[in-house]
Amino acid sequence: MKKFFKILALVLVAIIVLYTFYWLWQKSQPQEVVYEITTVDTGNVQNTSVATGKVSPRDEILIKPQISGIISEVLKEAGDIVKNGDIIATVKVIPEMSQLNSAESRVRVAKINYNQVKAEYDRQKQLFGNGVIAKEEMDKAEADFKKADEEVQNSQDNLDIVKNGMSKATAQFSNTQIRSTIDGMVLDVPIKAGNSVIQANTFNDGTTIATVANMNDMIFIGKIDETEVGRIHVGMPITLSVGAIENKKFDAVLEYISPKGVEENGAILFEIKAAANVPDSVVIRAGYSANAEIVLARSENVLTIPESAVTFSKDSAFVYVLKDTISQPQQFEKTLIKIGLSDGINVEVKSGIEKGMKIRGNEISDKPKAN
Repeated sequence: MKKFFKILALVLVAIIVLYTFYWLWQKSQPQEVVYEITTVDTGNVQNTSVATGKVSPRDEILIKPQISGIISEVLKEAGDIVKNGDIIATVKVIPEMSQLNSAESRVRVAKINYNQVKAEYDRQKQLFGNGVIAKEEMDKAEADFKKADEEVQNSQDNLDIVKNGMSKATAQFSNTQIRSTIDGMVLDVPIKAGNSVIQANTFNDGTTIATVANMNDMIFIGKIDETEVGRIHVGMPITLSVGAIENKKFDAVLEYISPKGVEENGAILFEIKAAANVPDSVVIRAGYSANAEIVLARSENVLTIPESAVTFSKDSAFVYVLKDTISQPQQFEKTLIKIGLSDGINVEVKSGIEKGMKIRGNEISDKPKAN
């Protein structure tokens, strides 16, 4: 019995040793690598650059008051469409006491002078009617009377302007009515009724009543890296992709390249602007983020292959052409090619291979070589 177990143990050890040697031998055998097969075909290849930025109206007009005071009424709000001359808000004038006192005093003096001149004019008119004085004296008295009457009107208008910001004669040109200066959409109204506002003058920009822009004239404003700015020029076509509008692209034309770069995060960027062609059926809001794809170079109807199928060695490029589609393992022939434009995925082939040839692609699986 002991002899049997001893023989059994020796047999088990022998089996383990033999399996170990077999396993090590199998691991040491070369494996067959299987590759994807790609067919050479024709297509288009283009080299593009992408600039990030936003879409905004070409001109955003800041509407400011021409008189200081308090906002009494706001007639428009953000999103409203306005025409040139439409009233956006009205301002109530708060007169300065010194100006008000001076204007009231001028009215009183003008009336006193008017009463005196009128009395003199009435006397001269009566004397002229009796033939006592000459016509020249009568004309002078009439002129003085008209001047006094005009001064009363002027002083009263001045008092109305100081008190109310307008007079009867200039009501249609009143500065208290803040009007839009262009046709467009109201983008922002940062004031409310009751806010104090300051007029625009030499020393102050004035309080912004509203921002108005023509939303039918949109431009893309973005930045491009210094390594690519030398390859673009004014007039190049651009394709815009707006983040908030899916599955739609818009045409644009590059119209401005900044002559000066700005450093951001260690990179030098140049500002660009492009006129966007937006259909009337699409609503784009000011400030939408967008990407501009600029076509730097393009080749059409050329031989193309995946760039991953190209092997580079020094200044040369090679591909592996499949010799036989039947034989296993796969057999390839290394072939020199001349490449052209690349878009990072596909590359143009100028010579070395022909359409319809099959070339080695990426490795897809590893299979142990059959015994």
